[in-house]
Amino acid sequence: MNKTLLIIQREYLSRVKKKSFLLMTFLVPMLIIGMYALVIALSINGGDNVPTVEVIDDSGIFNKGLKDKKSVKFHLSTEPLDQAKQKVIADDGAFLLHIPKDIASGGNLELFSQKKAGLSVMSTIEDQLNDGLRNKMLQDAGIDAATLDNIKPDVNIVSKQLTLEGEKDSSSGAAMAVGFAAAILIYMSLFIYGIQVMRGIIEEKTSRIVEVVISSVRPFQLMMGKIIGIGLVGLTQFLLWIILSGTLMTVATNVLFKDKMEAVKSEMPAAQQQIAAQSGPGTDIVKAIQTVEWSYILPAFIIFFFGGYMLYSALFAAVGSAVDSDTETQQFMLPITLPLLFTYIMSFSFIVNNPDSSLSFWLSIIPFTSPIAMMVRLPFGVPMWELALSIVLLIGGFIFTTWVASRIYRIGILMYGKKVSFKELGKWFMYKG
Repeated sequence: MNKTLLIIQREYLSRVKKKSFLLMTFLVPMLIIGMYALVIALSINGGDNVPTVEVIDDSGIFNKGLKDKKSVKFHLSTEPLDQAKQKVIADDGAFLLHIPKDIASGGNLELFSQKKAGLSVMSTIEDQLNDGLRNKMLQDAGIDAATLDNIKPDVNIVSKQLTLEGEKDSSSGAAMAVGFAAAILIYMSLFIYGIQVMRGIIEEKTSRIVEVVISSVRPFQLMMGKIIGIGLVGLTQFLLWIILSGTLMTVATNVLFKDKMEAVKSEMPAAQQQIAAQSGPGTDIVKAIQTVEWSYILPAFIIFFFGGYMLYSALFAAVGSAVDSDTETQQFMLPITLPLLFTYIMSFSFIVNNPDSSLSFWLSIIPFTSPIAMMVRLPFGVPMWELALSIVLLIGGFIFTTWVASRIYRIGILMYGKKVSFKELGKWFMYKG
């Protein structure tokens, strides 16, 4: 046991002290925050080249002009169509919209330009014309469009979860977001750190260092030491990412948006300020996050992250011991990663929409799929017996895969220069001694 602890300590410290680990640990949160800040800034200030659409309206319906939007401006033209087309030919950034006389009875609109129009330009034009035609049809039918527009029910569902302690707020949107985030993190971690285990074993095997190490420790101790050590590195990095991301997000929000929000609120009447303080996107998001039961989701995330990592890393370790280079791992990787990929796809397409279905239940119980499936289901509410059963089976699955992997590892780690097949792996597994 002491030898295994020494291997764990060596694997953990050797990776944590690397400059690449420190760089990625501190750089990734800043890159993510910076990326979102850049996206928001570009979305707000990036529309400096707003196209102008010349409109020739033969129908007369839009003779008052179309309303300018952020993505496009309109100018009502009285020129002949042929002359307006010549201007488009002379200017590669010009747009010409021709509205025919029979537009109300199904005539086709024509948008002339040298370059293809962007999707936002096309959708804005279509929305404007649809609204104008709708108002014209309502007017012809004797219906007041303004009165009809004011009749817009706004139903807001307030989710309440009934428990033995009473009622409490819930949010399906927050549950979905947390489930997606947990599934993505576990999916990425199982690949990233599992492959690190495999490559570490391949490097030690090809450099013949493992022959010296095996003389002092048993193959099983070496394999377990590498798996647990690298797993602790991954867990440390994830926890640091969460802490740093949360800190940076709080600081960025206070620095970048606090003054703007205060300026906007100061211009509001007192009544509106009170309403804004009690509602709004930011407040709604905070309330939604508060409905998530972090007290058991975070411990469950750590359990399923580490349990799933241990299960798959044992298989990656067996593959690493059986081959001499990364290029030889491809034939063994697909059977290992297929359950992960299948569950990841099902999480976004099925489980999140049907968390209590039979398929979702079984995917969250089977050890090879439960790390991702259970984390997607958990924010929606999972009975404790299902959670306990999933954890027990995951631990059992880890023990089983470790036993299988160790029987292959003990032979493969000292095998060189031989092309290995699944049949050969079966022989190593059955080998006694």
